[in-house]
Amino acid sequence: MSRKSLAIKLAQAAALLAGIFWLISQARPPQLLVTLGEQQAVRTANPIAGVHTRFVDEVEEWKIKRGLEMAREMGAGWVVEFFPWAYYEGRQGARDFSGADRIVDHANRQGLKVIARLGFVPAWARPKTLPDGRPTTFTHLDPEHYADFAAFAAAFAAHFRGRITQIVIWNEPNLSGEWGLRPVDPAAYARMLQVVYPAIKQANPDAQVLAGALAPTLETDRNGALNDLVYLEEMYAALEDGRPKTADGLPSYVSRPFDGISMHSYGRNAPPDEAPAPDRINFRRTELLREVMLKHGDTSPVFITEAGWNDDPRWAFGVSPAQRIAYTLGAWDYARDHWDYARCVAMWVYKLPAPENSYRDHFQFITPGLEPLPIYEEAKRHLVDR
Repeated sequence: MSRKSLAIKLAQAAALLAGIFWLISQARPPQLLVTLGEQQAVRTANPIAGVHTRFVDEVEEWKIKRGLEMAREMGAGWVVEFFPWAYYEGRQGARDFSGADRIVDHANRQGLKVIARLGFVPAWARPKTLPDGRPTTFTHLDPEHYADFAAFAAAFAAHFRGRITQIVIWNEPNLSGEWGLRPVDPAAYARMLQVVYPAIKQANPDAQVLAGALAPTLETDRNGALNDLVYLEEMYAALEDGRPKTADGLPSYVSRPFDGISMHSYGRNAPPDEAPAPDRINFRRTELLREVMLKHGDTSPVFITEAGWNDDPRWAFGVSPAQRIAYTLGAWDYARDHWDYARCVAMWVYKLPAPENSYRDHFQFITPGLEPLPIYEEAKRHLVDR
């Protein structure tokens, strides 16, 4: 064989191999077909029991479906889920809710009621840096972009009309880390609500807009965090400034740009029935926040969107696994029997997308791989099997 013939054959072989490798690179494993399945209903001994899920970062749809099935089977009728603005409107005006549809549709098919929390500012809706040169974070929203957030929230409310009723605006604005690393500002948050509320109600009059839950804290340095009782007082004061009053001197209902309030009720080391006190963080601190509401004539409902205990023995606020189970089940019962204003109590956190290898893993009810933990099994016995 001549050198020329050999070269041609080698070139042909190389081209053939290249073609084979290209075909292999284009091959995809068969996709698992995940359907919604038949309509289900939640069977539970406690209609306010719920969990805060984290399916927004779950990439495998079968895990979303099975995880929500397990929530129903556990007897939790409510789920709280975070729907980040930046995920669904990466470019201004270009919205895609398909990822959120997947979660909401599976939850609805399981008979679960969904509470949506909105936040997480896209890069286009915030400056690159703070005045001191530090980069802004996804919790930074200036007043000039409140209208952009309102437009997103309105589009979200319209898209999910009939599928989501409660919408929470922001999360823990009394923490600097949740307020763009700036000093916390109750008046600014009140103004945000005043912009967002009417936009949502116009887009979906059936939506219940909830003021964002405050972090339970005793801190008083506004550069870091502000006591939740103080913050709530100042938020009402900002909303009531210059507003009309009722005959008994209380601010009129129309002065409140929300239909209810979400709250966070963590127990730390204390049992759920420990009495509340202004200098104590425990599960019943919710009652002190309710007193602030009533002081300002606000009788709207409360939704506990985060609560719970942690059983990491190395964490300062951890309890034993047995205590965590008893406190959690007791909290659901206490809220049902004593808080007629509470519509749900959602425990943090049902499942994380992946192990975090920290104390946060010890808030879970099931593992990222959907393995039920002892607290899940005991909750199921308490809510369904008894």
